[in-house]
Amino acid sequence: MKQLQKLVGEKCFLTPVDDSSADIVAEWSNDLDLSIKTGDISDMITYDLQKQYLHEMNSSRGYAFYIVDKTNEKVVGVARLMRISFINRNAVMGMFIGDKNNRSRGIGTDASMLLLDFAFNVLNLRNIMVEIFSFNKASINMCRKCGFKEIGRRRKAILYGKNEFDEVYMDILSEEFDNSIIDKQIKKIEENNNV
Repeated sequence: MKQLQKLVGEKCFLTPVDDSSADIVAEWSNDLDLSIKTGDISDMITYDLQKQYLHEMNSSRGYAFYIVDKTNEKVVGVARLMRISFINRNAVMGMFIGDKNNRSRGIGTDASMLLLDFAFNVLNLRNIMVEIFSFNKASINMCRKCGFKEIGRRRKAILYGKNEFDEVYMDILSEEFDNSIIDKQIKKIEENNNV
């Protein structure tokens, strides 16, 4: 089945989450490496529970998208905005590339930029925050590449066995984001209307 293309980047596009890929997302949710990084290691996620979670992701307090590889239209991850406050114009962003073969290819950065564009230029939010465990250097570096800045740490907040890690808080403001596909699309529409 052809995927819907809501927002299109260089390497991927975002399509609204539904339960069509619940089986693969449940597999990712139970992958030890990924669940350690997301903090979901203690969750018991069955196929049915994952389907329910996917249904609930798009709500008045959140938006969720599948990350789809442009080269083969395969779902490779999930990107979402959570805990949205339209009064304070802020949200928390979460994202993961579940398919191990698609990590370190720039798809996560591309998907993050698309989600930020949606947050700032469609939802008109002003501040997007991420929460990352300090051992997850790849995610911290990707967020820096997207323009996030570290704003603080919750020290020794994560305990895995005898290992203690900080939770790193990073954010980006709308005025710090300048790579808008939506702005380019609007300019293109305006130019076509002036012809």
